Amino acid sequence: MGKIVIRVPATSANLGPGFDSLGVALHLYLTVIVEEKTERWRVNHALGPDVPTDEQNLIVQSALKVNPNLQPHQLTVMSDIPVARGLGSSSTAVVAGVKIANELGEMDLTLADQVTAAAKIEGHPDNVAPALLGDVVVADYDGETATTVKLAMPEGLKMLAFIKNQPLLTSESRNVLSKELPRKQAIIGSSVANVMIAALATNNWQLVTHMMERDQFHETARTKLVPELPMIRETAHQFGIYGTYLSGAGPTIGTFGTEPQLIVLRQKLMDLDVKGSLRIFDIDRQGATVNAE
Repeated sequence: MGKIVIRVPATSANLGPGFDSLGVALHLYLTVIVEEKTERWRVNHALGPDVPTDEQNLIVQSALKVNPNLQPHQLTVMSDIPVARGLGSSSTAVVAGVKIANELGEMDLTLADQVTAAAKIEGHPDNVAPALLGDVVVADYDGETATTVKLAMPEGLKMLAFIKNQPLLTSESRNVLSKELPRKQAIIGSSVANVMIAALATNNWQLVTHMMERDQFHETARTKLVPELPMIRETAHQFGIYGTYLSGAGPTIGTFGTEPQLIVLRQKLMDLDVKGSLRIFDIDRQGATVNAE
């Protein structure tokens, strides 16, 4: 067998009120090349000393959870995705592992099976589902099975990502969330999310962007960790741009718009000297790919 090249897109989750269930795939990739069989798993990468180079690597761990009988191989890993920034870096590793297990184990898993396998490892489906399917995906995971609906973001839409210089671990960001929500707030949060998804499904993008900014589940609590969120949102509103939200657990902040809109917004934020990088991403429409060489 020759090499297998697996490419998995970064993802941005929640999109406001779609907490733990909504995500979009972005043009920013983890690439894993599966090379020759080896005595032990070897993972070549230039991602720094914190990322294991043996079977402790999350990609290998994920592959072995799906299929414990895999023969070890050498992997070469390249990634454009910043770690612990709310762009699904760990989810891409999990998805790559699922794809490796499926290929090397000749398992013939359907895409639905792959989403469920990845959600089992990750614990929630909001990043792994769009990483596998592409575009924007609504997903549910009940602890046993993941259920997904793939929708389409409007053509010509891009995302401006404000990526903070400091990482923010999901575990730390989860700790600021309250364990319970008052029933009234939960109903409002649920109805906002329902309307946003319905608007997305019926191509009412203007309504989507307004609902996107009315989250009740997590953004208010997390703003103390990412105080730039209201500032970027208000700056975008000055240009008539709606659709700013906290990506995943943060600290990345996403704003959807057309390229001309986002170029203007990016320049204004640069003038305000925000501390982080500002990058415009296309939406990935196809999700993870596997190619044999």
